[in-house]
Amino acid sequence: MSSNLETRSLLDDWRNFDKGCFFDLGHPLLNRIAESFVKAAGIGAIQAAARESCFMAVEGTESSNSPDITGSKNKKNRFPDLRGETNRKSLEAMVKSTGKESLQWGLAAGLYSGLTYGLKEARGAHDWKNSAVAGAITGMALALTSEEASHEQVVQCAITGAAISTAANLLTGIF
Repeated sequence: MSSNLETRSLLDDWRNFDKGCFFDLGHPLLNRIAESFVKAAGIGAIQAAARESCFMAVEGTESSNSPDITGSKNKKNRFPDLRGETNRKSLEAMVKSTGKESLQWGLAAGLYSGLTYGLKEARGAHDWKNSAVAGAITGMALALTSEEASHEQVVQCAITGAAISTAANLLTGIF
């Protein structure tokens, strides 16, 4: 058994990650939630870090008085602590924002994956209905994580989540 551990490579570990046996928490539902969370959180962190790095670089090259694409001189800064500088405050804001977005991606993927698995086990079928319900609940949960969640926004996110997940389920195998 120890020889197997010594001969395994990083590539072997990544192959096992795709097969779904990276975690063993004792129950398939927990394994699925944990794997979905880790995969999506990693993707969310990479996406957020790349976006904010690009934003910092673009803001650092532009002067504060130059007009933006719309022609207004007062640009609305999406991240008020990011100033396009390489100072400590900008880096801290980037790490905080990346961590928050990574957590949101992970929670959304874990919730969706857990709901689809639970509904499949409860109903005995994996179809578009499970995807629609899981997508709607996940969409509502994501809407509630925003700072200014309104009733209309929660309903819109539920409808959007249901539509996207249903479409993905129905289009599986077509492309």
